[in-house]
Amino acid sequence: MTHLTRWSDNDMYGHLNNAKYYELFDTTINTWIAEHTGGDFAHKAVIGVVAESACRFHSELSFPGYVTVGLRVQRLGNSSVVYEIGIFDGERPDPTLTAAATGRWVHVYIDRTAKSTVPIPEDLRGPLGELEAQSQA
Repeated sequence: MTHLTRWSDNDMYGHLNNAKYYELFDTTINTWIAEHTGGDFAHKAVIGVVAESACRFHSELSFPGYVTVGLRVQRLGNSSVVYEIGIFDGERPDPTLTAAATGRWVHVYIDRTAKSTVPIPEDLRGPLGELEAQSQA
């Protein structure tokens, strides 16, 4: 997924503020989920909540410019999924280059009302399994 950086994304040092990387992670994951399940998050009985997140910064990004975010599944469990995310400089990054940032994002699925852990819904498990298989190829 490609994103255009904005002037307001820069911090006082002239590079992308660290919070923007987390926005890119969250936006990419939730856009992918929406595209593969219909995206009606407001009315689903089972929701994914962030149980863990991390970001490792490798090089600076800044406005103006494009960033490309890559997503893969590191581990698909019964009620959780671990994503790995890479943020690359440019619209079509050279695959031999190191990501400007790499992230880890864990969603745990819960019943919206009971707030208890539940299995990942089948309408999401299938696409996640496909993404996991592509990630391992």
